[in-house]
Amino acid sequence: MTTEIAVAKGDGIGPEIMEAVLRIFESAGVPCTYHFVEMSRSVFDQGFSTGMTPEAKATIEDLGILFKGPMETPKGKGVKSINVTARKVWNTYANVRRFRSIKGVDTVFSRAGININMTILRENIEDTYGGIEYMHNQDVAVCYRLITRPGSEQFVRFCFDYAVRQGHTQITCGHKSNIMKQTDGLFMNVFYEVAKEYPQLQANDVIVDDLAMKLVRMPDKFQLVILPNLQGDIISDLCAGLVGGLGFAPSANIGDSISIFEAVHGTAPDIAGKKLANPTSLLLSGIMMLRHLGKISYADTIENALLKTLEDGIHTGDFGAAGSTPVNTDQFADALIKNLGNKPHQDAVNTNTADFEFKRPEKRTFNRVFPESSNDNEVIDGVDMFVTSDLQAAGVAALIEPKLSDKFMLRMISNRGTQVYPQGSVYTDCVPHYRVRLEKKSEITRADIFNQMAVLTETVQIEDAEILKSWGDVRGYALAQGQ
Repeated sequence: MTTEIAVAKGDGIGPEIMEAVLRIFESAGVPCTYHFVEMSRSVFDQGFSTGMTPEAKATIEDLGILFKGPMETPKGKGVKSINVTARKVWNTYANVRRFRSIKGVDTVFSRAGININMTILRENIEDTYGGIEYMHNQDVAVCYRLITRPGSEQFVRFCFDYAVRQGHTQITCGHKSNIMKQTDGLFMNVFYEVAKEYPQLQANDVIVDDLAMKLVRMPDKFQLVILPNLQGDIISDLCAGLVGGLGFAPSANIGDSISIFEAVHGTAPDIAGKKLANPTSLLLSGIMMLRHLGKISYADTIENALLKTLEDGIHTGDFGAAGSTPVNTDQFADALIKNLGNKPHQDAVNTNTADFEFKRPEKRTFNRVFPESSNDNEVIDGVDMFVTSDLQAAGVAALIEPKLSDKFMLRMISNRGTQVYPQGSVYTDCVPHYRVRLEKKSEITRADIFNQMAVLTETVQIEDAEILKSWGDVRGYALAQGQ
Protein backbone atom coordinates (compact mmCIF):
# COMPACT_ATOMS: atom_id res chain seq x y z
CA MET A 1 0.00 0.00 0.00
CA THR A 2 1.55 3.28 -1.12
CA THR A 3 1.42 6.12 1.40
CA GLU A 4 1.49 9.78 0.43
CA ILE A 5 3.63 12.04 2.61
CA ALA A 6 4.64 15.70 2.55
CA VAL A 7 8.36 16.41 2.23
CA ALA A 8 10.16 19.67 3.00
CA LYS A 9 13.82 19.61 1.99
CA GLY A 10 14.90 22.37 4.36
CA ASP A 11 17.76 24.87 4.27
CA GLY A 12 21.54 24.61 4.06
CA ILE A 13 22.50 20.94 3.85
CA GLY A 14 18.82 19.95 3.99
CA PRO A 15 18.23 19.39 0.25
CA GLU A 16 21.32 17.20 -0.23
CA ILE A 17 20.73 14.95 2.79
CA MET A 18 17.03 14.66 1.90
CA GLU A 19 17.99 13.68 -1.64
CA ALA A 20 20.31 10.98 -0.25
CA VAL A 21 17.66 9.60 2.09
CA LEU A 22 14.93 9.49 -0.54
CA ARG A 23 17.32 7.74 -2.92
CA ILE A 24 17.93 5.10 -0.24
CA PHE A 25 14.17 4.73 0.23
CA GLU A 26 13.68 4.33 -3.51
CA SER A 27 16.41 1.69 -3.72
CA ALA A 28 14.78 -0.21 -0.86
CA GLY A 29 11.43 -0.11 -2.68
CA VAL A 30 9.69 1.91 0.03
CA PRO A 31 6.05 2.35 -1.09
CA CYS A 32 5.68 6.09 -0.55
CA THR A 33 4.73 8.98 -2.79
CA TYR A 34 6.26 12.35 -1.97
CA HIS A 35 4.58 15.75 -2.17
CA PHE A 36 7.25 18.44 -1.88
CA VAL A 37 6.12 21.51 0.04
CA GLU A 38 7.60 24.98 0.53
CA MET A 39 8.85 25.48 4.08
CA SER A 40 12.17 27.21 4.64
CA ARG A 41 13.97 30.48 5.18
CA SER A 42 13.22 31.43 1.59
CA VAL A 43 9.52 31.28 2.42
CA PHE A 44 10.07 33.71 5.31
CA ASP A 45 11.91 35.96 2.87
CA GLN A 46 8.88 35.88 0.54
CA GLY A 47 6.83 37.47 3.32
CA PHE A 48 5.16 34.42 4.86
CA SER A 49 5.59 34.98 8.62
CA THR A 50 4.97 31.31 9.48
CA GLY A 51 7.75 30.08 7.22
CA MET A 52 5.38 27.98 5.11
CA THR A 53 3.10 28.73 2.18
CA PRO A 54 -0.67 28.27 2.53
CA GLU A 55 -0.42 25.47 -0.02
CA ALA A 56 2.20 23.69 2.11
CA LYS A 57 0.01 23.99 5.21
CA ALA A 58 -3.00 22.57 3.35
CA THR A 59 -1.00 19.65 1.92
CA ILE A 60 0.47 18.68 5.28
CA GLU A 61 -2.91 18.86 7.00
CA ASP A 62 -4.42 16.73 4.24
CA LEU A 63 -1.71 14.04 4.33
CA GLY A 64 -1.01 14.03 8.07
CA ILE A 65 2.72 13.24 7.70
CA LEU A 66 5.61 15.67 7.23
CA PHE A 67 9.19 14.54 6.60
CA LYS A 68 11.48 17.56 6.88
CA GLY A 69 15.11 18.52 6.69
CA PRO A 70 16.78 21.08 8.99
CA MET A 71 15.38 24.59 8.66
CA GLU A 72 16.66 28.04 9.49
CA THR A 73 14.60 30.82 11.03
CA PRO A 74 15.87 34.31 10.08
CA LYS A 75 17.41 36.12 13.03
CA GLY A 76 16.39 39.63 14.03
CA LYS A 77 13.16 39.75 12.02
CA GLY A 78 10.72 39.07 14.85
CA VAL A 79 9.45 35.80 13.40
CA LYS A 80 8.94 32.58 15.34
CA SER A 81 10.98 29.41 14.77
CA ILE A 82 9.50 27.43 11.88
CA ASN A 83 10.36 24.20 13.71
CA VAL A 84 8.54 25.16 16.92
CA THR A 85 5.63 26.68 14.97
CA ALA A 86 5.07 23.47 13.01
CA ARG A 87 5.10 21.33 16.16
CA LYS A 88 2.70 23.61 18.03
CA VAL A 89 0.27 24.50 15.24
CA TRP A 90 -0.33 20.81 14.49
CA ASN A 91 -0.27 19.76 18.15
CA THR A 92 2.50 17.21 17.78
CA TYR A 93 2.58 16.95 21.55
CA ALA A 94 5.16 14.16 21.96
CA ASN A 95 8.76 14.48 20.79
CA VAL A 96 10.41 11.05 20.58
CA ARG A 97 14.19 10.79 20.36
CA ARG A 98 16.00 7.48 20.64
CA PHE A 99 19.68 7.32 21.55
CA ARG A 100 21.74 4.19 21.10
CA SER A 101 25.35 3.13 20.83
CA ILE A 102 26.24 2.32 17.22
CA LYS A 103 29.26 0.26 16.23
CA GLY A 104 31.47 2.47 14.08
CA VAL A 105 30.56 5.62 15.98
CA ASP A 106 33.30 6.08 18.56
CA THR A 107 32.40 7.66 21.92
CA VAL A 108 33.84 7.60 25.43
CA PHE A 109 31.12 5.13 26.36
CA SER A 110 31.71 2.78 23.45
CA ARG A 111 35.41 2.74 24.34
CA ALA A 112 34.45 1.85 27.91
CA GLY A 113 32.14 -0.95 26.76
CA ILE A 114 29.02 0.84 28.05
CA ASN A 115 26.01 0.26 25.81
CA ILE A 116 23.47 3.09 25.61
CA ASN A 117 19.92 2.38 24.49
CA MET A 118 17.39 4.89 25.79
CA THR A 119 14.55 7.11 24.63
CA ILE A 120 13.85 10.69 25.70
CA LEU A 121 10.23 11.77 25.41
CA ARG A 122 9.70 15.52 25.57
CA GLU A 123 6.39 17.34 25.94
CA ASN A 124 6.28 19.44 22.81
CA ILE A 125 3.56 22.10 23.13
CA GLU A 126 3.57 23.81 26.52
CA ASP A 127 6.13 25.21 28.98
CA THR A 128 8.11 28.34 28.07
CA TYR A 129 7.80 27.35 24.40
CA GLY A 130 4.44 29.08 24.40
CA GLY A 131 6.60 32.15 23.80
CA ILE A 132 4.28 34.29 25.96
CA GLU A 133 6.66 37.05 27.05
CA TYR A 134 6.32 40.65 28.15
CA MET A 135 8.46 43.58 29.28
CA HIS A 136 6.89 44.85 32.52
CA ASN A 137 9.32 47.74 32.34
CA GLN A 138 12.59 48.37 30.55
CA ASP A 139 14.48 46.35 33.16
CA VAL A 140 12.19 43.35 33.73
CA ALA A 141 11.16 40.68 31.23
CA VAL A 142 8.48 38.13 32.12
CA CYS A 143 7.75 34.75 30.53
CA TYR A 144 4.64 32.71 31.23
CA ARG A 145 5.37 29.02 31.74
CA LEU A 146 2.17 27.15 30.98
CA ILE A 147 1.79 23.56 32.15
CA THR A 148 -1.77 22.24 31.83
CA ARG A 149 -3.45 19.12 33.18
CA PRO A 150 -5.04 18.17 29.80
CA GLY A 151 -1.77 18.69 27.94
CA SER A 152 0.23 16.75 30.53
CA GLU A 153 -2.29 13.90 30.58
CA GLN A 154 -2.28 13.66 26.78
CA PHE A 155 1.50 13.51 26.67
CA VAL A 156 2.08 11.28 29.71
CA ARG A 157 -0.47 8.73 28.57
CA PHE A 158 1.27 8.57 25.18
CA CYS A 159 4.57 7.96 26.99
CA PHE A 160 3.23 5.04 29.03
CA ASP A 161 1.61 3.49 25.96
CA TYR A 162 4.87 3.94 24.05
CA ALA A 163 6.83 2.27 26.85
CA VAL A 164 4.53 -0.75 26.75
CA ARG A 165 4.70 -1.02 22.94
CA GLN A 166 8.49 -0.86 23.00
CA GLY A 167 8.79 -3.51 25.71
CA HIS A 168 10.25 -1.25 28.38
CA THR A 169 10.02 -2.14 32.05
CA GLN A 170 10.94 1.26 33.50
CA ILE A 171 9.83 4.86 32.93
CA THR A 172 11.39 7.93 34.59
CA CYS A 173 9.93 11.41 35.00
CA GLY A 174 12.48 14.25 35.00
CA HIS A 175 11.32 17.49 36.62
CA LYS A 176 12.18 20.48 38.83
CA SER A 177 9.17 20.36 41.14
CA ASN A 178 11.34 21.02 44.19
CA ILE A 179 11.50 24.63 42.95
CA MET A 180 8.61 25.00 40.48
CA LYS A 181 6.02 23.39 42.70
CA GLN A 182 2.95 24.48 40.74
CA THR A 183 4.08 23.85 37.14
CA ASP A 184 6.51 20.94 37.42
CA GLY A 185 4.49 19.77 40.41
CA LEU A 186 1.40 19.42 38.22
CA PHE A 187 3.41 17.60 35.52
CA MET A 188 4.84 15.11 38.05
CA ASN A 189 1.49 14.57 39.77
CA VAL A 190 -0.12 13.68 36.44
CA PHE A 191 2.76 11.28 35.78
CA TYR A 192 2.04 9.33 38.96
CA GLU A 193 -1.73 9.46 38.43
CA VAL A 194 -1.35 7.83 35.01
CA ALA A 195 1.31 5.41 36.33
CA LYS A 196 -1.35 3.71 38.47
CA GLU A 197 -2.95 2.43 35.26
CA TYR A 198 0.30 0.71 34.18
CA PRO A 199 1.40 -1.52 37.08
CA GLN A 200 3.66 -3.51 34.78
CA LEU A 201 5.99 -0.50 34.50
CA GLN A 202 8.34 0.68 37.23
CA ALA A 203 7.66 4.44 37.48
CA ASN A 204 10.09 6.77 39.24
CA ASP A 205 11.13 10.41 39.13
CA VAL A 206 14.36 12.38 39.38
CA ILE A 207 15.13 16.10 39.65
CA VAL A 208 16.42 17.27 36.29
CA ASP A 209 19.86 18.51 37.44
CA ASP A 210 20.46 15.18 39.18
CA LEU A 211 19.22 13.46 36.01
CA ALA A 212 21.80 15.35 33.92
CA MET A 213 24.60 14.16 36.21
CA LYS A 214 23.35 10.57 36.22
CA LEU A 215 23.04 10.51 32.43
CA VAL A 216 26.69 11.39 31.89
CA ARG A 217 27.84 8.97 34.60
CA MET A 218 25.62 5.93 33.96
CA PRO A 219 23.45 6.39 30.84
CA ASP A 220 22.97 2.64 30.53
CA LYS A 221 20.75 2.68 33.63
CA PHE A 222 17.93 4.53 31.89
CA GLN A 223 15.36 3.13 29.47
CA LEU A 224 12.78 5.86 28.88
CA VAL A 225 12.77 9.37 30.37
CA ILE A 226 9.93 11.87 30.02
CA LEU A 227 10.29 15.61 30.66
CA PRO A 228 8.54 18.96 30.20
CA ASN A 229 9.38 20.89 27.06
CA LEU A 230 12.38 23.07 27.94
CA GLN A 231 14.08 20.51 30.17
CA GLY A 232 13.41 17.84 27.54
CA ASP A 233 15.00 20.00 24.86
CA ILE A 234 18.19 20.38 26.88
CA ILE A 235 18.40 16.79 28.11
CA SER A 236 17.75 15.30 24.67
CA ASP A 237 20.66 17.26 23.19
CA LEU A 238 22.81 16.15 26.12
CA CYS A 239 21.94 12.55 25.29
CA ALA A 240 22.82 13.13 21.64
CA GLY A 241 26.30 14.02 22.81
CA LEU A 242 26.55 10.68 24.59
CA VAL A 243 26.11 8.68 21.37
CA GLY A 244 28.16 10.76 18.96
CA GLY A 245 26.27 14.02 18.44
CA LEU A 246 23.14 15.35 16.76
CA GLY A 247 24.16 13.60 13.54
CA PHE A 248 23.01 10.32 15.14
CA ALA A 249 19.88 11.60 16.88
CA PRO A 250 16.57 10.86 15.13
CA SER A 251 13.47 12.82 16.06
CA ALA A 252 9.74 12.24 15.72
CA ASN A 253 7.01 14.69 16.73
CA ILE A 254 3.80 12.73 17.22
CA GLY A 255 0.28 14.14 17.30
CA ASP A 256 -3.19 12.66 17.08
CA SER A 257 -3.73 14.01 13.56
CA ILE A 258 -0.34 15.08 12.19
CA SER A 259 3.18 13.81 12.85
CA ILE A 260 6.53 15.31 11.88
CA PHE A 261 9.80 13.43 11.37
CA GLU A 262 12.91 15.55 11.11
CA ALA A 263 16.63 15.96 11.57
CA VAL A 264 17.28 18.06 14.67
CA HIS A 265 20.77 19.24 13.80
CA GLY A 266 21.44 22.60 12.20
CA THR A 267 21.52 23.64 8.57
CA ALA A 268 25.36 23.82 8.50
CA PRO A 269 25.51 26.59 5.86
CA ASP A 270 29.32 26.46 5.85
CA ILE A 271 29.27 23.07 4.08
CA ALA A 272 25.96 23.40 2.21
CA GLY A 273 26.19 22.29 -1.41
CA LYS A 274 29.55 20.57 -0.91
CA LYS A 275 28.14 17.06 -0.39
CA LEU A 276 29.99 16.74 2.91
CA ALA A 277 26.98 16.35 5.20
CA ASN A 278 26.12 13.24 7.19
CA PRO A 279 22.57 12.06 6.32
CA THR A 280 22.35 9.58 9.23
CA SER A 281 20.15 11.64 11.56
CA LEU A 282 17.59 12.35 8.84
CA LEU A 283 17.72 8.72 7.71
CA LEU A 284 17.11 7.45 11.26
CA SER A 285 14.18 9.88 11.54
CA GLY A 286 12.89 8.51 8.24
CA ILE A 287 13.18 4.97 9.61
CA MET A 288 11.07 6.04 12.60
CA MET A 289 8.56 7.45 10.11
CA LEU A 290 8.39 4.17 8.19
CA ARG A 291 7.61 2.27 11.39
CA HIS A 292 4.93 4.84 12.23
CA LEU A 293 3.45 4.24 8.77
CA GLY A 294 3.41 0.47 9.29
CA LYS A 295 6.26 -0.22 6.85
CA ILE A 296 8.16 -2.26 9.43
CA SER A 297 10.03 -4.58 7.07
CA TYR A 298 11.36 -1.67 5.02
CA ALA A 299 12.48 0.14 8.17
CA ASP A 300 14.31 -2.95 9.43
CA THR A 301 16.03 -3.52 6.07
CA ILE A 302 17.24 0.09 5.81
CA GLU A 303 18.34 0.28 9.45
CA ASN A 304 20.32 -2.96 9.17
CA ALA A 305 21.98 -1.65 6.02
CA LEU A 306 22.89 1.56 7.86
CA LEU A 307 24.31 -0.35 10.82
CA LYS A 308 26.31 -2.60 8.46
CA THR A 309 27.68 0.44 6.62
CA LEU A 310 28.78 2.08 9.87
CA GLU A 311 30.17 -1.20 11.19
CA ASP A 312 32.29 -1.46 8.01
CA GLY A 313 33.89 1.86 8.96
CA ILE A 314 32.34 3.91 6.15
CA HIS A 315 31.77 7.43 7.38
CA THR A 316 31.41 11.06 6.41
CA GLY A 317 33.91 13.67 7.58
CA ASP A 318 32.19 14.52 10.87
CA PHE A 319 33.12 11.22 12.53
CA GLY A 320 35.15 8.06 12.05
CA ALA A 321 38.43 6.50 13.05
CA ALA A 322 41.53 8.71 13.01
CA GLY A 323 43.45 8.37 9.79
CA SER A 324 40.56 6.81 7.86
CA THR A 325 39.32 8.38 4.65
CA PRO A 326 35.83 9.89 4.81
CA VAL A 327 33.29 9.65 2.00
CA ASN A 328 30.92 12.31 0.79
CA THR A 329 27.14 12.35 1.22
CA ASP A 330 26.41 10.56 -2.07
CA GLN A 331 29.12 7.96 -1.52
CA PHE A 332 27.75 7.20 1.94
CA ALA A 333 24.28 6.69 0.44
CA ASP A 334 25.77 4.50 -2.33
CA ALA A 335 27.54 2.29 0.22
CA LEU A 336 24.36 1.93 2.24
CA ILE A 337 22.33 1.01 -0.85
CA LYS A 338 24.84 -1.75 -1.63
CA ASN A 339 24.27 -3.08 1.89
CA LEU A 340 20.50 -3.32 1.53
CA GLY A 341 19.63 -6.90 2.49
CA ASN A 342 22.77 -7.26 4.64
CA LYS A 343 22.93 -7.16 8.42
CA PRO A 344 25.62 -6.03 10.86
CA HIS A 345 27.52 -8.71 12.76
CA GLN A 346 26.09 -7.44 16.03
CA ASP A 347 22.97 -5.55 17.12
CA ALA A 348 21.01 -6.42 13.99
CA VAL A 349 17.43 -5.13 13.99
CA ASN A 350 14.51 -7.54 13.92
CA THR A 351 11.32 -5.84 14.99
CA ASN A 352 9.25 -9.05 14.79
CA THR A 353 6.18 -7.04 13.85
CA ALA A 354 4.28 -7.47 10.60
CA ASP A 355 3.71 -4.56 8.27
CA PHE A 356 0.33 -2.89 8.69
CA GLU A 357 -1.74 -0.35 6.81
CA PHE A 358 -1.44 3.21 8.10
CA LYS A 359 -4.81 4.71 8.98
CA ARG A 360 -4.79 8.40 8.26
CA PRO A 361 -6.70 10.29 10.98
CA GLU A 362 -9.88 12.04 9.94
CA LYS A 363 -9.48 15.71 9.11
CA ARG A 364 -10.80 18.14 11.69
CA THR A 365 -13.32 20.90 11.10
CA PHE A 366 -12.91 22.71 14.44
CA ASN A 367 -10.47 23.11 17.33
CA ARG A 368 -10.67 20.58 20.12
CA VAL A 369 -11.20 22.22 23.51
CA PHE A 370 -10.47 20.09 26.57
CA PRO A 371 -13.09 20.40 29.32
CA GLU A 372 -12.15 22.23 32.51
CA SER A 373 -11.88 20.32 35.77
CA SER A 374 -14.66 21.01 38.25
CA ASN A 375 -14.21 24.28 40.17
CA ASP A 376 -16.99 23.61 42.69
CA ASN A 377 -14.67 24.11 45.69
CA GLU A 378 -12.60 26.97 44.29
CA VAL A 379 -11.90 29.78 46.74
CA ILE A 380 -10.37 33.18 45.87
CA ASP A 381 -7.69 34.04 48.45
CA GLY A 382 -6.41 37.34 47.12
CA VAL A 383 -4.21 38.78 44.40
CA ASP A 384 -0.54 39.22 43.53
CA MET A 385 0.11 42.56 41.84
CA PHE A 386 3.34 43.29 39.99
CA VAL A 387 4.36 46.89 40.57
CA THR A 388 7.11 49.03 39.06
CA SER A 389 8.79 51.22 41.68
CA ASP A 390 12.31 52.29 42.67
CA LEU A 391 11.27 52.81 46.29
CA GLN A 392 12.24 50.60 49.17
CA ALA A 393 9.67 47.84 49.80
CA ALA A 394 8.53 49.64 52.95
CA GLY A 395 7.91 52.72 50.83
CA VAL A 396 5.74 50.69 48.43
CA ALA A 397 3.82 49.31 51.41
CA ALA A 398 3.30 52.85 52.75
CA LEU A 399 1.67 53.83 49.46
CA ILE A 400 -0.59 50.79 49.29
CA GLU A 401 -1.83 50.09 52.83
CA PRO A 402 -3.78 53.34 53.33
CA LYS A 403 -5.69 52.62 50.11
CA LEU A 404 -6.84 49.11 51.02
CA SER A 405 -10.51 48.40 51.65
CA ASP A 406 -11.62 46.45 54.70
CA LYS A 407 -11.64 43.29 52.55
CA PHE A 408 -7.87 43.15 51.97
CA MET A 409 -4.63 43.04 53.94
CA LEU A 410 -1.05 43.42 52.69
CA ARG A 411 0.54 40.02 53.36
CA MET A 412 4.00 40.47 51.87
CA ILE A 413 6.11 42.11 49.17
CA SER A 414 8.78 40.16 47.27
CA ASN A 415 11.44 41.08 44.74
CA ARG A 416 12.56 38.54 42.15
CA GLY A 417 10.77 35.92 44.23
CA THR A 418 12.37 36.74 47.61
CA GLN A 419 10.37 38.33 50.43
CA VAL A 420 11.56 41.82 51.35
CA TYR A 421 8.56 43.04 53.39
CA PRO A 422 7.45 42.83 56.20
CA GLN A 423 10.43 40.56 56.91
CA GLY A 424 13.58 40.30 54.84
CA SER A 425 17.26 41.15 54.71
CA VAL A 426 19.02 44.35 53.71
CA TYR A 427 21.39 42.10 51.76
CA THR A 428 18.69 41.19 49.23
CA ASP A 429 19.36 43.33 46.16
CA CYS A 430 16.20 44.57 44.45
CA VAL A 431 15.17 45.63 40.97
CA PRO A 432 12.36 48.15 40.33
CA HIS A 433 9.72 45.40 40.14
CA TYR A 434 7.84 44.17 43.20
CA ARG A 435 5.27 41.45 43.73
CA VAL A 436 2.67 42.77 46.17
CA ARG A 437 0.47 40.10 47.74
CA LEU A 438 -2.94 41.16 49.01
CA GLU A 439 -4.87 38.51 50.91
CA LYS A 440 -8.54 38.55 51.83
CA LYS A 441 -9.84 39.48 55.26
CA SER A 442 -13.30 38.25 54.34
CA GLU A 443 -14.88 36.55 51.35
CA ILE A 444 -14.00 38.32 48.10
CA THR A 445 -14.89 38.15 44.42
CA ARG A 446 -13.00 38.96 41.25
CA ALA A 447 -14.91 42.24 41.10
CA ASP A 448 -13.58 43.14 44.55
CA ILE A 449 -10.04 42.53 43.31
CA PHE A 450 -10.45 44.64 40.18
CA ASN A 451 -12.11 47.46 42.12
CA GLN A 452 -9.26 47.46 44.64
CA MET A 453 -6.66 47.52 41.88
CA ALA A 454 -8.46 50.42 40.21
CA VAL A 455 -8.09 52.43 43.43
CA LEU A 456 -4.42 51.48 43.78
CA THR A 457 -3.55 52.56 40.22
CA GLU A 458 -3.89 56.13 41.46
CA THR A 459 -0.93 55.50 43.77
CA VAL A 460 1.30 52.78 42.26
CA GLN A 461 2.17 51.58 38.74
CA ILE A 462 0.59 48.13 38.37
CA GLU A 463 2.00 46.11 35.46
CA ASP A 464 0.19 42.80 35.87
CA ALA A 465 -1.74 40.72 38.39
CA GLU A 466 -2.50 37.09 39.25
CA ILE A 467 -5.57 36.02 41.23
CA LEU A 468 -4.71 33.72 44.15
CA LYS A 469 -6.93 30.64 44.37
CA SER A 470 -7.13 27.45 46.38
CA TRP A 471 -9.14 24.24 46.21
CA GLY A 472 -9.76 22.75 49.62
CA ASP A 473 -6.33 22.20 51.17
CA VAL A 474 -4.53 22.69 47.85
CA ARG A 475 -3.03 26.16 47.40
CA GLY A 476 -2.78 27.25 43.77
CA TYR A 477 0.11 29.66 44.23
CA ALA A 478 3.64 29.57 45.61
CA LEU A 479 5.01 31.24 48.72
CA ALA A 480 7.90 33.68 48.31
CA GLN A 481 11.41 32.67 49.27
CA GLY A 482 11.73 33.53 52.94
CA GLN A 483 7.97 33.76 53.51
